[in-house]
Formats: sequence, C-alpha cells, structure tokens
Amino acid sequence: MSEITPEDKIYYCRQYAEGKMTQGHIARVTGLAKASIYMWIKKYESMGTDAFLHNGNKHYPKELKIQAVEDFLSGADSQYGICKKYGIKSTTQLRKWILMYNSHEKIKASGTGGIPIMTKGRKTTFEERIQIVQYCISHDHNYAETAEKYQISYQQARSYTIKYEANGIEGLQDKRGRRKPEAEMTELEKLRAENKILRAEKEHAEMEVSFLKKLKEIERRWG
Repeated sequence: MSEITPEDKIYYCRQYAEGKMTQGHIARVTGLAKASIYMWIKKYESMGTDAFLHNGNKHYPKELKIQAVEDFLSGADSQYGICKKYGIKSTTQLRKWILMYNSHEKIKASGTGGIPIMTKGRKTTFEERIQIVQYCISHDHNYAETAEKYQISYQQARSYTIKYEANGIEGLQDKRGRRKPEAEMTELEKLRAENKILRAEKEHAEMEVSFLKKLKEIERRWG
C-alpha cells in the first residue's frame, strides 16, 4: 500500500471505533504490524484527530503532568488509561515524566518550561563544552535548561550535544583559528574529557533501567 496519510489513520481509527473493522483487518489492509494499528487507536482515543493532525509539540501544564504521574503511580489506571484521561499524546511522554518524577527532577510545563531561551551565544572553552554536554545528556537532552544553566544559546546547547554524539570528544574541539591548547591535547587528556561525559551517559542509562524495572512491576498489576 502507498504511504499512510494522517487522514488514512483517522479513517481506520473511526472504522475501528464504529466496530466496522478489527485491528487485524486494518493491519492486513495497510500491510502494517498489528502493534502499529494498536498505537494509532490508543492515540486516537486519547486525543482524537489531533493525534495525527496536530502540528508541532503539544504543550502540557506542569499541574497536569504531576497529576497524571501521581495517578499512575497510585495505581489509579494503566498508562493508556492515564493518557486517555489527560489527553497525553503517547505513553512514551508519560513514562518520561514518571522518570523525572522518580529521580526528583523538576517537572515543568512543556516547551521550555518557562525558561527564557537565549538566542545570542557566547564563546566557550573546551572544558565548558564538556561540562555542557555532560549536563545536557544527564538531564535527558533538555537543551533549554542546559542553555539557561550555562548562559549559552539554545542552539549551542543542542549543537555541542549533537556534535559529541556524532564525533565523540573530537567534535567539541574548536578547530577555527589558532587554538593551540585544544589542538595539542594529549591522548590521556582526551580520554579524561571523554570519560566525564561517558559517566553521565552511564548514570542516566542506569537510572532509566532502574525505572523501567519498577514500571514493569506496576504494569504487571494490570495484567
């Protein structure tokens, strides 16, 4: 079948909601996995047509996020039930909030969470760029928060992190002009710098694994 459009998804979800087609039937017609159809339907049940037609990121107030997380953790409903109740686009989004809540991070309103985005950058040293990427990775790639903390532009926070993830520690070196200290870094110095960021990645990954184990225990209650 040709590419599935947002309108196609809405059509099939309505067919399912009206009892005219089963998930298996839709999967066969579209040539997609049944799991994909299941996700369409859950999103449609939560947000209606906006699940497929809404452009850009949906903004959720801080109070809604906290209430949704607390409802789930108290066993009030399943992830899908909570998403449907609060109009949350996906369970992935809900799980992210739960992870932040369990790690005692501040849950803020969507978007920049009220943080003013700096559009004007500043010069940074190699050591600063390491610290910036380390912080950004350990805080779930929150570029706005990282930019605010280090007083750099949003674009710098994003660019440094992407460069590191694509090219490693070398990606953080400023090769423009004559910058001898960075160019002459020893292999040991480079390894030490890399290790700082890798520790942040490891700690964040371990936190997610721990959270997912807890999440599975809660989900088992819903059988």
